[in-house]
Amino acid sequence: MKIFNLVVFLILASAALDPSAYACTRVVYKGPENTVITARSMDWKTEIDANLWVFPKGMQRNGEVGPLSVKWTSKYGSIIASAWDIATADGMNERGLVTNVLWLVESKYPQFDPNGTKQGMSISLWAQYVLDNFATVEEAVNGLKDEPFVLVSDYIPGTEKFTTLHLSVSDALGDNAIFEYINGKLVIHHDPSYVVMTNSPVFEQQLALNEYWKGIPGTVMLPGTNRAADRFVRASYYIHAIPQTNDIRTSVASVFSVIRNCSVPFGISSETEPNLSSTRWRSVSDQKNLVYFFETALTPNTFWVNLKDFDLSEKGKVMKLNLDNFETYSGKTNSSFKSTPAFKFLGL
Repeated sequence: MKIFNLVVFLILASAALDPSAYACTRVVYKGPENTVITARSMDWKTEIDANLWVFPKGMQRNGEVGPLSVKWTSKYGSIIASAWDIATADGMNERGLVTNVLWLVESKYPQFDPNGTKQGMSISLWAQYVLDNFATVEEAVNGLKDEPFVLVSDYIPGTEKFTTLHLSVSDALGDNAIFEYINGKLVIHHDPSYVVMTNSPVFEQQLALNEYWKGIPGTVMLPGTNRAADRFVRASYYIHAIPQTNDIRTSVASVFSVIRNCSVPFGISSETEPNLSSTRWRSVSDQKNLVYFFETALTPNTFWVNLKDFDLSEKGKVMKLNLDNFETYSGKTNSSFKSTPAFKFLGL
């Protein structure tokens, strides 16, 4: 037990001293009558422009890394939140599969040889590839475990920050998986119980932290800082403490309250602690009813989109909800989406 406590202490210390982790939190609620809801916060030091997009099935895509780009046709329609309209950061497809990308500074991807033989794909498409091709977590794990392509990362445009991400996937059955690239190899953590993910440390160490805190009643004490390790513990406690109910209004409100509790107040930043980053937006995905909820820090309302009310067939159109210039929406916003050419994913 003393050795375990020492290990946890060292993990906590390394997470606290990490100067380059950006803060995000993802949590999954599983309630009665097949209710599954995934929420995430997007925390970033500067503005990270987001728009909502609806993509129909049948879209032709490629990995955007040159002649060796992997190519595919989307099997499923989806709604996504973009990052700067160059990448998919978050989304849900028509089968209730949800993807979320979060920062993980420990990520190290395999080397891509543009003159080699193995196909590649830009990291900007990672979440979208899963939404386009898979209906369940099991399918995603089986489809990715043998690394059918090299995941290719690059610097965030206009910065000296190399993109290092890990990916969470949850489905309408309540299954969960976490995908991380550690020392150039894909590591998959697959279990329905993996309902919380934050940033550093790597997921295996996050589980060790959570095991330690299980011995301390959450009603007595919970870690309260904005660091990833503390957010992981709070999210893990609260997602199991909120009411188990089949009333979707109550369950969505409860999940929103958890992800807000793990958010960072707007305007909070520190030159000496870049891992403290303000929450820019939050999403909540109702995977049973295919309703996608969204809110931003700079607009006063929460709004939502019913994915079932869009034409997601091959004849459907790409649709965009513009969130630029502090556009404000309230309630169901399907009618506010406009037909728009799809953005180009960032590649090499």
